[in-house]
Amino acid sequence: MNQNRPDVGTVLGRPLELPCGARLKNRLVKAAMSDSLGDGEGSPTSAQGRLYERWAEGGAALALIGEVQTSPRYPEKPGNLVLTQGIDLAALKALAARGSVNGAHIWPQLGHAGALSHGPISQPKGPSALNVEGLQCAGMTLADIAALPSAYARSAALAKAAGFGGVQLHAGHGFLFSQFLSPLFNHRTDAYGGSVAARFRVIGETISAVRQAVGAAFPLGIKINATDKLNGGLTEAEAVQVVRLLDRTSVDLIDVSGGTYFPGATSSSEGASASGPYFLEFAKRAKAVTSIPIMLTGGFGTSAQAVAAVQSGAADAIGLARAMVLNPSIADDWLRGSGGDPEFPEFEAPPRGGVTAWYSMRLTALAEDRETQFRPSPAAALDAYDARDAERCDRWLKRFP
Repeated sequence: MNQNRPDVGTVLGRPLELPCGARLKNRLVKAAMSDSLGDGEGSPTSAQGRLYERWAEGGAALALIGEVQTSPRYPEKPGNLVLTQGIDLAALKALAARGSVNGAHIWPQLGHAGALSHGPISQPKGPSALNVEGLQCAGMTLADIAALPSAYARSAALAKAAGFGGVQLHAGHGFLFSQFLSPLFNHRTDAYGGSVAARFRVIGETISAVRQAVGAAFPLGIKINATDKLNGGLTEAEAVQVVRLLDRTSVDLIDVSGGTYFPGATSSSEGASASGPYFLEFAKRAKAVTSIPIMLTGGFGTSAQAVAAVQSGAADAIGLARAMVLNPSIADDWLRGSGGDPEFPEFEAPPRGGVTAWYSMRLTALAEDRETQFRPSPAAALDAYDARDAERCDRWLKRFP
């Protein structure tokens, strides 16, 4: 059903000026997703370049490359990119160039999976040692923590040299910086644990190091959780304190999402987009304590929802993930009034992780311009996804022994 209204182009088509002086041409952003389209050795592929080119051609103001690692030692998956010495710089430049057509920005989301590092190719480390069902990791030393800001700064400088328009730091969804913020997973009693300000400390140090490396005019965003959606995890009240701390930094865009990928946790992305934006009320609270633009990601399925979020002042930009996987040109369609809202598929009793795998494999179909032939079940998509990961693990271990 087409829910476009006359004010869609007026509201969502307005440019967004970032504090650093950069400009996004409209308010619609392709949110970060783990596309798993790297070559298994940390470098981009031509298919990955085509995927981001499609979103740029489709009108997105910005596309974020999810799960780009600052170190090969702690990846989320073996299809991740790694912005470190030895990466294929020519391929990286080609990806940046293809994702920047049509006036679009493309930013890598810089991260470290921490306790969630992929076991077959990692020895996971987090803020504190954990030994719970489905999740074991060592605790980081002070030397490990002290090395993080410079690692992120080097990766950000490489991103800038390759031609990307900015970078986003990943402090959400249960990965390393999210783990530092969460009292459920950060049990430290030194300067990096305890109060919200102490748990935020390494993030603040990293923001400073990255800003020094890339300069004042280069966009620097961050993704945070509104809530971990776990008992004992980061609460919305604590997340508001995080936003207050970010307001004192040089960050240009705060991307609000939530949930974690810890074993057994319910991922926000497993919900139905028809239920509406997930963290709208938190975004309103965040806007009240910062002058930094807020991007709201999660649960947007209609243009009317996106317009309402921006018109109400809850958000300055809208992050779309699965909607842009279903229709890579949805930004243009909405802004021109030439297309309706996506029809989200419904799956009967999919296996755990099957829906996420289905969308992940559809990203591959988009990258190969064959989405019209993409019709697997979630179970089949999960099998294909796992088989591809296994093959790439072998390549990863040869490249990063």
